[in-house]
Amino acid sequence: MKAMRQNDRWRWLTAGAVAVCLLAFALLIGLLGWQGLRAFWPHPVDQYLFQPPEGAAVAVLGETVQQQQHGSRWHYTVKTGNRDFAAPDFRLLVSEGAAKTRRPADAIVLQRRSGGNAYGWLIEMREDNEVLTARNRNTLLQQRLRQVHEQLRQASEIRRIDMARVNAQLDALQLQAEAQRRNRTFTPEVESEYEANRAALQRRFSALAQQLTLVQQASQRDTLVLRDVHGQDHLIPLANVVDAWYPNAMSLGEKAQHFLRQLGQFVSDSPLDGGSENGTFPAIFGTVLMVLLMSVMVMPLGVIAAVWLHEYAGRNALTRLVRIAVVNLAGVPSIVYGVFGLGFFVWLVGGTLDQLFFASTLPNPTFGTPGLLWAALTLALLTLPVVIVATEEGLSRIPDNLRQGSLALGATQAETLWRVVLPLAVPAMLTGLILAVARAAGETAPLMLVGVVKMVPELPVDAVFPYLHLDRKFMHLGFQIYDLAFQSPNIDADRPLVYATALLLVAIVLSLNVLAMALRHRLRERYRLMLP
Repeated sequence: MKAMRQNDRWRWLTAGAVAVCLLAFALLIGLLGWQGLRAFWPHPVDQYLFQPPEGAAVAVLGETVQQQQHGSRWHYTVKTGNRDFAAPDFRLLVSEGAAKTRRPADAIVLQRRSGGNAYGWLIEMREDNEVLTARNRNTLLQQRLRQVHEQLRQASEIRRIDMARVNAQLDALQLQAEAQRRNRTFTPEVESEYEANRAALQRRFSALAQQLTLVQQASQRDTLVLRDVHGQDHLIPLANVVDAWYPNAMSLGEKAQHFLRQLGQFVSDSPLDGGSENGTFPAIFGTVLMVLLMSVMVMPLGVIAAVWLHEYAGRNALTRLVRIAVVNLAGVPSIVYGVFGLGFFVWLVGGTLDQLFFASTLPNPTFGTPGLLWAALTLALLTLPVVIVATEEGLSRIPDNLRQGSLALGATQAETLWRVVLPLAVPAMLTGLILAVARAAGETAPLMLVGVVKMVPELPVDAVFPYLHLDRKFMHLGFQIYDLAFQSPNIDADRPLVYATALLLVAIVLSLNVLAMALRHRLRERYRLMLP
């Protein structure tokens, strides 16, 4: 009876700890969701007339962030936007008595690719400085915005796909000619063929460049005139506008549609394609691709090391030393792995590869510079101890009589390992993979040294052979959070995006873990009947 009561206490203690962990996780998700997702909701725009304690009245147009009363004075925090031709995004104003306020239905908000939001009134639209007339100005604005967005997309495709493919063909042709010169096979006939191919590719590139120029010029033809709260007019190119809306005239359904559209733009937009400056698609793509490459690299190494330690090495001083080293490696700070990756992978291995295979491109490095491959290898090294420990624990839980029975039936040790031991250890391997993914996806410090940058001209994957470019630098959600939180020139405007990006990173890590756990559960059920 006493033992049962003691077991009940331990069960309640465990249940309480699990409940606290779940509650903390729910609070974290709630905080990130509330602080981040509200940035995509269309907030009303207020027009204020402040009466400062001293001086003339001040007119302000923007979104009210906070208002407080201190005696007879009111303190207002207003997001005014227009940072390129007015005050910073947020202004703190003091009014003697409550400020006069109204919400004009014709006030417009412009989400721009750079410079933040713009607030004001749409006066007119122009094409090549000629005023456009329409019965519904907002319909015309949306129609022209869609047209400009399509032109920007076409320009991005020409630059990233067509021109990049021609550039790759020119580089390959140049490398082939240099190899033929070194081998002394560059005969006059070969040279004539080379010059003809080169001229054809250059003509193709010039035609694409001319087409790109025409599309870019067409995207710059449309502009709009925005009048601010002080009555000054500002000319804004439509190519710099991502979206436009009238928040004070929107119904609840329209606001919900706007929220979903803004959320979709945040996830799918890319600054590389002329999207919003805060688009996260390149960072999402880089994060997922790096984690997948890291998983492909760390799993074979971790499983082989664990199998050697548990099945072949035996118990001796060497294995004890190796296990101590593995445990100590798990506690090394991640920035140390970044320094090691920079010195060993980038400078030593990458520099050697450049000397052996890419000597013609030196002194411009190919692999002797931080990139996707070295980032994945660095994180694979960082998470290797986790996979080794988890796999070895799974191997130790497999009963020895299964091994002995397999050997007694005539199977070799290798066959026993491949057909009996490793299938039963797959759930433990996936547990190690889950822990590795959870740690690697959130790392930022080592990646800053071995491949992650704030902005890249191209994604690591494109339509140019070999399609997956392991030598390119990439973007990462963890680094984007760091950059928005600590390097942004306007932290007040970017703070909601910090929470939204953090929520996105948590969702990606959670999705990868859920996928691995579902696979582990399926395999565990499949091999359960094999256990005694």
